[in-house]
Amino acid sequence: MFSREPSPTVVHACVRDGRGGSPTAVLDDGLFGDDERRRLPGAAGASHAVFVSPGPEQDGLPLFSLRFFTSAGELPSCGHGTIAALGYLAARAGADSCRVLLRVAGRTFPARAVRRGTYVEAEFAYGSVELREPEPGQGSEPALTALGIRPDALGPGIRVASVGRPRLLVPVTSRAVLAALAPDMERLRAACDRLGLLGCYVYSAPSPSGRAAARMFAPSIGVPEDIANANSTACLAAHLAGAGIDRITVDMGDSLGSPATIRAGMSGSGVRLGGDVLLTGALP
Repeated sequence: MFSREPSPTVVHACVRDGRGGSPTAVLDDGLFGDDERRRLPGAAGASHAVFVSPGPEQDGLPLFSLRFFTSAGELPSCGHGTIAALGYLAARAGADSCRVLLRVAGRTFPARAVRRGTYVEAEFAYGSVELREPEPGQGSEPALTALGIRPDALGPGIRVASVGRPRLLVPVTSRAVLAALAPDMERLRAACDRLGLLGCYVYSAPSPSGRAAARMFAPSIGVPEDIANANSTACLAAHLAGAGIDRITVDMGDSLGSPATIRAGMSGSGVRLGGDVLLTGALP
């Protein structure tokens, strides 16, 4: 049982055309133990939970610290969870727009949210992304085999990307190939654990305008497939910037019946992430 009755708000992060998105439990932090935090996502019908704590004002802006949990434990960061928290904070502020500072894993960054009719448009400065090729002797073949990707359906440029925890970016030749994937989750988890990966983010070749589709498989953190994975989309934006694509729009969640869309683009030396947010239920 929880040490006190939690009252999370379910926030649908990264909705597309006003529907779908990733249900995320957001609530003020309190005297919860980590076991309680791990149980809360499932109890709220979500894959992730975000715990929000206010801090001292900085540079004239309110500061909030965020912690993220799945059923498997704490995550160092969560992009769609950050977008969900921004929608939650904007709704509580009751204004047409709000600007805040967010603190995640020791890093503080600016964020904003703007009300657009029935939803909130959220955006934040993500920062830098570490990209590298898979290390020699630690090939990605076991993960690709578990994903069920044929060699002729694989695109060029597999990369390991890290924003706290590494994940594999896997290009495929088309949206049809992406939609047909049916990974062996047990084998994929074993492969990712062996390679020290959070999971595999598989994406279609982007259009000239930067529109792509993606699916994120992360059984190692208790999420077989994520409806919306903004952190990995930030990784993809950083990777594609090397090919001259400075802004992307990525569709996710269709295979799970919950369409989601994430926006990402280069800004200075880092990436900016954004998405649209809908809230379900009353705020505490």
